[in-house]
Amino acid sequence: MKKLFAASLLAAGLALGSSAQAAPLLNVSYDVMRDFYKDYNVAFQKHWEAQHKEKATVQMSFGGSSKQARSVIDGLPADVITMNMATDINALADNGELVPKDWVTRLPNNSAPFTSATVFIVRKGNPKALKDWPDLIKDGVEVIVPNPKTSGNGRYTYLSAWGYSLKNGGDEAKAKEFVGKLFKHVPVLDSGGRGATTTFMTNQIGDVLVTFENEAEMIAREFGRDQFEVIYPSVSAQAEPPVSVVDKVVDKKGSRALAEAYLKYLWSPEGQEIAANNFLRPRDETVLAKYKDRFPKVDFLSVEKTFGDWRTVQKTHFVDGGVFDQIYTGK
Repeated sequence: MKKLFAASLLAAGLALGSSAQAAPLLNVSYDVMRDFYKDYNVAFQKHWEAQHKEKATVQMSFGGSSKQARSVIDGLPADVITMNMATDINALADNGELVPKDWVTRLPNNSAPFTSATVFIVRKGNPKALKDWPDLIKDGVEVIVPNPKTSGNGRYTYLSAWGYSLKNGGDEAKAKEFVGKLFKHVPVLDSGGRGATTTFMTNQIGDVLVTFENEAEMIAREFGRDQFEVIYPSVSAQAEPPVSVVDKVVDKKGSRALAEAYLKYLWSPEGQEIAANNFLRPRDETVLAKYKDRFPKVDFLSVEKTFGDWRTVQKTHFVDGGVFDQIYTGK
């Protein structure tokens, strides 16, 4: 009887011990956020353990944003999804109701904890003298940008170029013509932003890489600051990378509390500091002011005010048979 009692106590002790480790949380994200989440996850894990006296394990999956969203729709059990534009989270609402239609209203700032700008990465010395969008359609210029149908990075480039044309006197027809010319200068379409960076920096293809400003800092850390220059074009669509809990997954796994805390901490002072240190523009005005030297003033273009809501943008431009398919003939 004593042995049985002791065994019961041991089993109870093991059960208590196991409760000190939360079930792993899976964050499905996009290519150019690797460095940010490497830093952020460590900070969040310390915060969670201090608050709840249990360890939290965070697993990551990276790729082109639309491909990542499709993976979640097809069954990848993401507790949270952290994308670079709303279309990819809307897809989870529209396909299988993995998140509610109003997911964007659940967190501040339309569920986007920071913003970013589109920049040009050019070879050292800027040999082709590329300063603004029209320079990218000059004879002999090769532009590296990922596929807008699989990459939010590519979509922001497309929308920024379109917006440039509209802001400089063009109508919809002129904008379509301008963006069509731009993509005729793209020799290869990678599926995601990191693949495009590899094409430009490692394979040395192209004269300019169009990407987010935080990716410029990641390139500097990996390849050295003497390899390239960063150019801010006159117009940039404001990137607002949104985040959401994947409701169907967390309710099945019982991980909602951890998943919600993980996302809310992005807006904490520490989360905002980590964003700024990874060259993402924080929403916290105090933190933004502290790091203003690394964030040049940009003439931001609001996507929704210019193009309509994200569902309209996706349906018009990036679905099969949309405007992008009409203008891009490949090489």
